[in-house]
This record gives sequence, structure tokens and C-alpha cells, in this order.
Amino acid sequence: MTPASDVRHTFGSDNHSGIHPRMLEAIAEANTGHTHAYGDDKWTREATARFQELFGENIDVAFTFNGTGANVVAIASLCRPWESVICAETAHINVDECAAPERVAGVKLLPVATPDGKLTPELVRPHLKGFGFEHHAQPRLISVSQASEYGTVYSPDELRSLADLAHTHGLLLHVDGARFANAVASVGCSPKEMILDTGVDALTFGGTKNGMLCGEAVVLLHGAPSDVLAFVRKQCGQLASKMRFVSAQFAAMLDGDLWLELARHANAMASRLAESASGVSCVRVTQEVQANEVFATLPPEVIPSLAEEFGFYVWDESTAEVRWVTSWDTRPEDVDALVAAVREACDQRASMR
Repeated sequence: MTPASDVRHTFGSDNHSGIHPRMLEAIAEANTGHTHAYGDDKWTREATARFQELFGENIDVAFTFNGTGANVVAIASLCRPWESVICAETAHINVDECAAPERVAGVKLLPVATPDGKLTPELVRPHLKGFGFEHHAQPRLISVSQASEYGTVYSPDELRSLADLAHTHGLLLHVDGARFANAVASVGCSPKEMILDTGVDALTFGGTKNGMLCGEAVVLLHGAPSDVLAFVRKQCGQLASKMRFVSAQFAAMLDGDLWLELARHANAMASRLAESASGVSCVRVTQEVQANEVFATLPPEVIPSLAEEFGFYVWDESTAEVRWVTSWDTRPEDVDALVAAVREACDQRASMR
């Protein structure tokens, strides 16, 4: 086993982080005796009750293994194969899910170019066309990432404007909340104010990026068609037989404000990183830092060695833009070490000119 002192901290993704001790405890506590499978257990009932506390009793919740599975289950539950989903060009469902929504849900994605990863009614309206025309895929769903793939966050008012637009045209609004906790922590509102009160119809609620071993949740609200949810989850291969080990983590994470505490910490480390890195002459932070992601441009020649040491990725090779992601377990000294290394690399580059 690698000594703890030799384990490095990376900034490539919040998926790189480990499991929060409370989640491990929850798994261990659930690992006693036998219970019914497929969610007919007390842990799943408790986790469902936690979600009802957040979003109200009139919701449907389905736990899944991972984010791609949760998104596909949500989309397939809300759309038919001849319908389309409007999303940002940078959306995870468009870029990072290997066409799973198209293949499994059978829908057509309509990607929209955005400057900051966020959709607006003005950007969506041009795609609201072809209704009733049998030769066109029918618009059915607007899907947004909260926080976005650029780490930017929708305000409740922005979500409400998209929900109103969707409902006016007979569409639904889906929120991909892989980093939902970070978004709520950033805005400082309640989950109900961000989702239920704004008219959002479906939410995928992330757990893996916020301290869980694995697990996401599909939440259907506002009378979104839920009679198919259980069947879609099973057909998409997302029904866990030993669901108690996913549910127990959600029950623990949503017990009190642990989920928000973890997200607040990750957000604070991103703010620290952006502020410190902005003071380095060769660094330009390219997006407003609102959650736990920092996007910045660096001199191309310094990126490979820094990326090797700190485990981050190049976001856009054409502009030498990189992405740094902080996690629930990122420490101030981890951030400071990255910034110090960036400064040193930039200073060495300058001295060689």
C-alpha cells in the first residue's frame, strides 16, 4: 500500500477524490444481515424520505449507479424516440456520455453554442420549431447542467425563465445536477427554491462527485410522467440489486447539511485557487468561478509537466485552456502547491526568453 504521505492530490476531477468517511461508515452499517433486494429496504426508504424533505412529498425518486445512467434514465422517462433534447454544446450529455442518450434513449440532441456553458431563452428559442411536422424530431426537453460544464451556475430566476419557456411550448426542463450540491452552495438558496419553486420537471442529483463511492438519483417533480421510471431504470441497467449500499450513502449525505458542507468546502478551494492563480502573470482565468471548477489559459509549453504532476486536463488545446477541479477533500496546501508550481514554471519560461 502506498504511504499516505506519498499520495498526491490531483485537480483533474472531483471523481478523483476518495470516499468521505461518513459514507464508508454508512456502507459498513448497511452491511449487516440480509434484507430484500432492489430497494425494498429501510435504507432506501430513509434516503427517499430525505429527498422528500428537500423537494416535497409529491416526487418520484430512483437511485442509479452513475451520472450517465441517471441522465439516460431521466431522458428516456420523459422523451419518446422521435423527440429531441435541447442542451448546451458543452453539456455532459452531448460531449462526455459516448452518445448514450441517443443510443439508449433514442432521442436527438440539439446542441447550442454558449459563451459560458449556460442556456438562455434567447439561445433556446431558435430550436423551438417543427412542432407537429412529421419529418422533424419533436422538441420535448430542455436539459441544463447545474453547475454547468464551465463551472458557472444558474440562478433560480434563470432556471424559472427556462422552465416557463419550456412549459409554454409543451416541453419539460431537466437539470443535470452532477454538481448540484456545488450549485446550491454557491447560490445560497434551498434545493426547493432552486428546483421545485422554479418549475424544473426532472433533476439528476449527483452523489459521486460529492464524497460518495457511487450513486446518483433521478428525481421527477411537478407531475412529470413517473409511471415509466421504474421500468426505464431496469431496462437501462441501472437497478441495483443491493441498492441499500447506494441508498445508505444518500441517507448519510443528506442527514443534516453534510452534502452542503462538502460542496461549500470544494467551492471555497476553487475560489482560493482562482484568486491565487490570477496573480500569476502568465495565467488568465477564463470563466467566472462560481462552483468548484477553475478554467484558465497557460503557456502551452508549461502545461505537460504541470498536468503530469497535478493530474489535470487540457480543456481546449487550441487556446491552451485547462480545467482545475477541487473536491471535498482538497486542502489549502494542495491549492497553494499547484499555484506555486504554476508560478515557478512561468518564471522559468520568462527567464529563458
